[in-house]
Amino acid sequence: MKVINIILLFLFFLINHNIHSHNPEDFMIAEIERGQMNFENEQIALEYGAALKRQRIRRLSAMPFIKKFYIFVKAGFEHIIPQGIDHILFVLGLFFSCMTLRALLWQVTAFTVAHSITLILAAQGLVQLRGDIVEAIIALSIVWVAVENCLYKETSRWRYLIVFAFGLLHGLGFAALLTQYGLPKDNFISMLLAFNVGVEFGQLAVLLIAFILIKLFLKKNWYSDEIKIPASLMIAIIGLFWFIERVV
Repeated sequence: MKVINIILLFLFFLINHNIHSHNPEDFMIAEIERGQMNFENEQIALEYGAALKRQRIRRLSAMPFIKKFYIFVKAGFEHIIPQGIDHILFVLGLFFSCMTLRALLWQVTAFTVAHSITLILAAQGLVQLRGDIVEAIIALSIVWVAVENCLYKETSRWRYLIVFAFGLLHGLGFAALLTQYGLPKDNFISMLLAFNVGVEFGQLAVLLIAFILIKLFLKKNWYSDEIKIPASLMIAIIGLFWFIERVV
């Protein structure tokens, strides 16, 4: 019961910290207007967003390269912690699925390579998919990974391919944000790289925090059924709720 209570508190904190992930208005670049604004007229909202995008690109273009690189690394990290609650839960789903550090690293590597590919392709306009579809499938990926954790004691053979496939979709989610906010044309690839570096730092931070919390407070292995099953079930329930919310 103690284990379940601690896991519940941890997940409750994550959800309440930012229940609406991928809110583009929370994405801060160069200290340009932060916050969410609602417009009754859709055309005005589009014009407002386009004006902010042009302003951001102009300010970014005038900055030194090092400052721009730092801004996008920071943005990538913040897109995971604290804003990317769905990505956090997906990474935690991978964490609870592995009995060895090696297997965990292989899964995280597959996920990283996949979302890096689609992030680059989508940011260049070579791959496109409706945002609502992407968000719904990302929620479904959380459910899938968590349910697999409950059904299989060890990592299944096809798990790496599934993680890679879901990573491609998560990359589209990252790209949607960058596309909306704009990238400076003179540093397009380097800023993409900077954002991706920030994302990886965020993912590693999630894994490190989870490992420390479990070892420090629970004094158990993360793949123990006493931890793995309750945590995975809660992750699956949250993912299912998001999937239904995004589909309906």
